[in-house]
Amino acid sequence: MQTILDACRGLAETTLPPGEVLIAEGARTGLLFILIEGRVEILKGDFQVYVASEPGAVFGEISALLDIPHTATVKTVAPSRLYVAGPGGDFLRSHPEIAYLVSKMLAQRLYGVTTYLSDLKAQFEEHRDHFSMVDEVLVTLMHQQDEGFAPGSDRHPDPTL
Repeated sequence: MQTILDACRGLAETTLPPGEVLIAEGARTGLLFILIEGRVEILKGDFQVYVASEPGAVFGEISALLDIPHTATVKTVAPSRLYVAGPGGDFLRSHPEIAYLVSKMLAQRLYGVTTYLSDLKAQFEEHRDHFSMVDEVLVTLMHQQDEGFAPGSDRHPDPTL
């Protein structure tokens, strides 16, 4: 991810203490954050999804690209320094090199998710319980090509849940 950091040199920076919320789930900041140094946690509701400490990690890209509220909370767990860019969608359109690197990162994530779901599908293909829906999820992910993206699920149509 060092290339993202190199491409972001000259952007505005912010330094935050531990416990500071960069992005609140369900809010709209319009900002992208790129981690220079430090550590942040990504929370979905009260559940910690991930702790990121890799320089060049990007936060807020899903909201910026899909023009939806933030899908998770991002909070510092150690003193952190970050680049700040916004509005995110405009920034990515005007910085194609960074947009390409963010797209590559998102493609890697999607590859990981679809690989995991394919493994789940193979393991639970014969089950007639909630695991049988893995096939539907996988098909939906693989064929989502619409301009109008509608996050959420039948169970929780609110994308902030």
